[in-house]
Amino acid sequence: MITYRATLDVPLQLMLKVSDLLKKHRAELGTRNGTRALTCWQQAKFLLAWFRGKPDLRRLGQGFGISRSTAYRYKDEGIEVLAREAPSLEQALGKAADQGFPYVILDGTLISSDRCSDRLDIGGPDGAWTAPKPSSPSAQ
Repeated sequence: MITYRATLDVPLQLMLKVSDLLKKHRAELGTRNGTRALTCWQQAKFLLAWFRGKPDLRRLGQGFGISRSTAYRYKDEGIEVLAREAPSLEQALGKAADQGFPYVILDGTLISSDRCSDRLDIGGPDGAWTAPKPSSPSAQ
């Protein structure tokens, strides 16, 4: 087997922040030093490498010297730790309004829909763009 090193193009401050959050999380759990396969720094690097390229977790875990199940566990734990730090939608929108942003872009999961070809009507309440309402069976 041939090994190689790779560079992770993320800011050092981000690595430090994620590592610190993982350290606090482990302290909350009461995890003793030396009982985990990866240190907080290594787990942060593992997590950010996964976020950066979303590679196959089994192979990424092998690169860090951990099993597939540990890789999944560390990824899920890291996402949970980061999610706890994220603001709620109300907090994010409030901050955007306080800072005077004229609009925000919400990034999330795309959901397939069969209504993409429906024509949008302009001039709904408040002049907003509104999708046509489905006709009720009694109206037919």
